[in-house]
Amino acid sequence: MEARVAQSAARLARQENEIKLLTAEIERLKNFGCLGVSPSLEGLRDENAKLKYRLNFLKKSLQEERNKSTKSMININSCLQEIFGAAIQAAYPDLENPPLVVTPSQQPKFGDYQCNSAMGISQVVVDFSSPNIAKEMHVGHLRSTIIGESMCRLFEFAGYDVLRLNHLGDWGTQFGMLIAHLQDKFPDYLTVSPPIGDLQAFYKESKRRFDTEEEFKKRAYQCVVLLQSKNPDFIKAWNLICDVSRREFQKIYNCLDITIIERGESFYHEMMKDIVKEFEDKGFVQVDDGRKVVFVPGFPVPLTIMKSDGGYTYDTSDLAALKHRLCEEKGDILIYVVDSGQSVHFQTVFAAGQMIGWYDPKVTRVAHAAFGVVLGEDKKKFKTRSGDTVRLIDLLEEGLKRAMDKLKDKERDKVLTPEELKAAQTSVAFGCIKYADLSHNRLNDYVFSFDKMLDDRGNTAAYLLYAFTRIRAIARLANIDEQMLRKAAREEVLVLDHEKEWKLGKCILRFPEILQKILEDLLLHTLCDYLYELATTFTEFYDSCYCVEKDRQTGQIVKVNMWRLLLCEATATVMAKGFDILGIKPVERM
Repeated sequence: MEARVAQSAARLARQENEIKLLTAEIERLKNFGCLGVSPSLEGLRDENAKLKYRLNFLKKSLQEERNKSTKSMININSCLQEIFGAAIQAAYPDLENPPLVVTPSQQPKFGDYQCNSAMGISQVVVDFSSPNIAKEMHVGHLRSTIIGESMCRLFEFAGYDVLRLNHLGDWGTQFGMLIAHLQDKFPDYLTVSPPIGDLQAFYKESKRRFDTEEEFKKRAYQCVVLLQSKNPDFIKAWNLICDVSRREFQKIYNCLDITIIERGESFYHEMMKDIVKEFEDKGFVQVDDGRKVVFVPGFPVPLTIMKSDGGYTYDTSDLAALKHRLCEEKGDILIYVVDSGQSVHFQTVFAAGQMIGWYDPKVTRVAHAAFGVVLGEDKKKFKTRSGDTVRLIDLLEEGLKRAMDKLKDKERDKVLTPEELKAAQTSVAFGCIKYADLSHNRLNDYVFSFDKMLDDRGNTAAYLLYAFTRIRAIARLANIDEQMLRKAAREEVLVLDHEKEWKLGKCILRFPEILQKILEDLLLHTLCDYLYELATTFTEFYDSCYCVEKDRQTGQIVKVNMWRLLLCEATATVMAKGFDILGIKPVERM
């Protein structure tokens, strides 16, 4: 028996070595120029086909040998991995080292095993935030930024490869007036970096001149032409203006813990000529008063892909971005997190992409995750008392101030260290702003109120953060460290006798179902509702089921119920993951 096993092992080794040699030979023959001769292409193809046949034969033989040497006990997981591996290879022949994840199913109603490879293979492209260069981010950008970031975190947690894109408004005629104003105000801008501290004021000044000074307006248009022709001096001016905005945007992104990659309109500029040509070649373009337009069936307003002066439009830019994300970025799911006012525009753009054959909606998911506007407590668009749009940086700073006031009202400054107080302030301020947005159905408008979002009662981030901190403290107060909890998780038998234990346990187990639902409908308020339900269910459990019993006179711990502590830990773990998806950072002490 041992001799046969040794012979089989030797034969396997020889065959594996021959497979490697044959694979290398096939790769070499793919590039016949390296042979030093010029054989006919047909001859190379014949030899290549023979080698591939031999390679497949050896692989089959190798698999048979492996099966023969396997003992009678069947490893179901290994068998399933082979089946799914072959299916993935057949579906994605060009994919190198595809992820192969086969695990026991956590929910028996869905089967005994599950393969999660599909998510890891898929790429999501999420378009969100998208402010305009030379303009400050305002409260209108808040929802897109927060919702988009949370969607990215959710898809990443589910195993997708997510590409986070910031479609900046960094191209267009407005840069002509900005560059012309830059030349007048800072004539030495090519050698000395201009001190543009308030870019918003700079923009307003240039816009006023553009509207009132005819000569300035003419020069602004000339600047646009020179910029689009890639004149080095004008490109430098453009970059200077963009860099000032980027630094200001990044301050916001740092506060809100946002990760995003820039793909501004300028990124797609060189592709727009080909987009117009492609629609023309396929007979979809009509000329209307000098403009080139595309009518999409079912939509009364056409897309304008070229203006009468030969310039491009937002329609052209968005079509170019759509094609690039589908054909170059290889996105399987595209999500546009843009306000609901753009719904018809995006529906038309997506339909045009289908019409020209860029994607099949049965295979590729392209969705507009629309959202309503932010209202003030007067139920009107959220604005300052002077009627201006609220700057986002001012909103965040006000949130920090109010969070600190709230913590001091609760006298937390007397028990927390300065570092802990600062961490709690940041957690409460930004967590409450995010949660107030995400806990509302994104399709609806919502009223922004610091008083409501900082209230530690009801479905608010403040309530959940305080609840999380208390749950985390239970094991610490019982002198149970993480290592002891891990040991208990391996060895303890959970005995769920009390109805509140069962209720909490079942609530914890619903977490994957909640996430799956959100992956389908992109409505993040469902997660907020679930976290609030989990926190209140935990409170019911904790009030009814003793986890740690103490002597009433001495205060000493007399009994620790480890399986109940494990329920506490499981609750805290699920809450922490939920917070992470929502972009909220809890702290240990608050």
